[in-house]
Amino acid sequence: MFQIKLLNKISPIGLEKFDKNQYSCAEDFENPDAIMVRSASMHDMEFSSSVKAIARAGAGVNNIPCDKCSEQGIVVFNTPGANANAVKEMVILGLLISSRRVADSMEWVKTLSGKGEEVSKMVEKGKGQFVGPEIAGKTLGIIGLGAIGVLVANAAADLGMTVYGYDPYISVEAAWGLSSQVKHAVNLNEIYEKCDYITIHVPCNSETKGMINASSIATMKTGVRILNFARGELVDAQDIIDALAIKKVSCYVTDFPTDAQLTAPGVVSFPHLGASTPESEDNCAKMAVKELIDYLENGNIKNSVNMPAASMPKSGKTRICIIHQNIPTMLSKISTALSDINIENMLNQSKKNYAYTMIDTNGEVSAAVLEGLRSIKGVIKIRTI
Repeated sequence: MFQIKLLNKISPIGLEKFDKNQYSCAEDFENPDAIMVRSASMHDMEFSSSVKAIARAGAGVNNIPCDKCSEQGIVVFNTPGANANAVKEMVILGLLISSRRVADSMEWVKTLSGKGEEVSKMVEKGKGQFVGPEIAGKTLGIIGLGAIGVLVANAAADLGMTVYGYDPYISVEAAWGLSSQVKHAVNLNEIYEKCDYITIHVPCNSETKGMINASSIATMKTGVRILNFARGELVDAQDIIDALAIKKVSCYVTDFPTDAQLTAPGVVSFPHLGASTPESEDNCAKMAVKELIDYLENGNIKNSVNMPAASMPKSGKTRICIIHQNIPTMLSKISTALSDINIENMLNQSKKNYAYTMIDTNGEVSAAVLEGLRSIKGVIKIRTI
């Protein structure tokens, strides 16, 4: 029986995908086989040696200590694309709100409460202060063409916008899904210089943190509207406020407001609502459960943020799964340790400093053989299926 520890409330639509004869889910397991999490911070957690995997029901993994997990041989999964439609819809809403000053107008209308029959006249007289342009015919720049970026690009093109997309790491799958109407931007400067609206859909790392700052904003069109539904740290918090103050930026729509931005003119803030739909939560949970099942039962890895993708049909009686450092001679040492065993099939994949090897054999694997594998310098975790 596999034990799955739940750190947050996980959609029952997803949890019901676990076979109740093989899996048990609870919040209080001390030595679980895997952990499912949404937003709970795990950085101060100590992991039992029993933990084989962590599945994040969502895309971002900032709440998970991925480096620590790699060192302990714990595979960290996320669910890219499961919440993509929910975020896409919020981005389209953000485009419209940034143009038509809807948020400001709604707040202003509330001030008319108690004016009685004068309300209609006051509305007609005051509506001019909230005039804003249509998005049709305008130019949108999309930084990052993953699952969300592609959906936003296609939807914006259907709404009559000219769309430029920039992503030097676009996947083949994403490229196939991208509308032929989307123009290829060769660099970020092309996005900054040409676009009336810019939306960001990239992970936050050392290369992207603060990418929207005083320097990049200076190269943009005056009056540009910027949307950030990815991560707050992608945009320098003070630089965007300064740009709004001098009207270089007309509007900043963010799902990750800072304290200073909450009352800054020109900022439209949401409380991280991008993926907050029941459909999104169900989709993320179902994908996370599917990833855990395939790894725990078959050793296959898909959508891991810290380990390589690896999948092969099972062709022997026993499968040996080895997480190890990506260093020279490792495979030869593993093969030597298995010299007395007939290997039916073998797969090795690497990702940066770590590698994963699956070996199918046609017989039982003795404790002595497993101990020999564990003694190899650089081997982190071994299990048999």
